[in-house]
Amino acid sequence: MEMKLRVWGVEFRYPARPVLRGVSLEAGEGEALGLVGPNGSGKTTLLRCINRVLSPQAGTVLIAGDDLGGLGTRALARRVGYVPQAVPPGFPTTVFEAVLLGRRPYVTWGITPRDQEVVAEVLALLGLEEFCARDFNTLSGGERQKVLIARALAQEPEVLLLDEPTSNLDLRHQLEVLEVVRDVVRKQEMAAVISIHDLNLAARFCDRLVVLHRGRIHAAGEPREALTPEIVGEVYGVEAVVRLEAGVPHVIPLAPRGRERRAECVV
Repeated sequence: MEMKLRVWGVEFRYPARPVLRGVSLEAGEGEALGLVGPNGSGKTTLLRCINRVLSPQAGTVLIAGDDLGGLGTRALARRVGYVPQAVPPGFPTTVFEAVLLGRRPYVTWGITPRDQEVVAEVLALLGLEEFCARDFNTLSGGERQKVLIARALAQEPEVLLLDEPTSNLDLRHQLEVLEVVRDVVRKQEMAAVISIHDLNLAARFCDRLVVLHRGRIHAAGEPREALTPEIVGEVYGVEAVVRLEAGVPHVIPLAPRGRERRAECVV
């Protein structure tokens, strides 16, 4: 598997505190890499450093061997798609127009039939065809989140970054969106880095996990390697049972760590 994304030694600090401390990771073609960890562990900051929304104080980010630090804004947008946690309602625009914004890195003199074709494809992929003429501002939070994912996919990026993509979705739409993301990543041989709080969704839909804790990588590997009761306890401060179902770990938190209930792993 060819490595599409390489992050090496990334460090970032705000004036009052360090956030990332020498983080290194990589994601290959067709791979979904999950970022998990408690609030404040650095997940969102890492995504923003990869996307150059933030400038790290140290480290490099490479896509297919190219240093992102040397790319202009348009070139970067053709290679990296970024989906933030949520956006508030803004200027009136239809869903079709909002997704069409993902084609901006390719637009020169005007919208082409290819641009319209790509937008139609991703709208269908995410089940948004019926919303294409709706005002983006009238959608629910979950529907807006799906539009943001569609906009990022319309960029046809090599690397897709998603920050809590299911945070505003109900259970059914969480499963639908993550299934679509996983399938698109594999079929188009892009790499995805997904920041996600739900450990069980991460284990089900991500090929590998990186567990961040206090700005460092605490553990990494396949879900069954990265989500053991010991690791969950050390990072989240809870006692937990981890059940393996068809090789996929399912985390059941029991109590804050320190009580007498002992963590166990049931196979």
